[in-house]
Amino acid sequence: MKQHAQPNPKAFPLADADLSNQILDLIQQASNYKQLKKGANEATKTLNRGISEFVVMAADCEPLEILLHLPLLCEDKNVPYVFVPSKTVLGRACGVSRSVVAASVTTNEASSLKSQIQEIRLQIEKLLI
Repeated sequence: MKQHAQPNPKAFPLADADLSNQILDLIQQASNYKQLKKGANEATKTLNRGISEFVVMAADCEPLEILLHLPLLCEDKNVPYVFVPSKTVLGRACGVSRSVVAASVTTNEASSLKSQIQEIRLQIEKLLI
């Protein structure tokens, strides 16, 4: 059994337990509304296409370097990003049985999640200041 991976100190900003729960809750809903892309490659595509609301990454991803192009791209595109402690929990929120190291919540103007997405975005942006 592998030791439970500790969040990498390079994983900044890391959401606290409360914000993590809110983010994961929103991801679960976004998944139901088909407003979610899972995986680092899919997240990268949403950023390049300009359809990402925010990006969530797992701080215990090994090696973390496979994610570290995402914060740079997010900054480039003015998209907030945040780390949550666990890829297992992120995977569960995404509605899959595997761990997920990155996810992107995508834009949909007509979405009933719009206000929640805005709220989380603001909270993530506060961490990035």
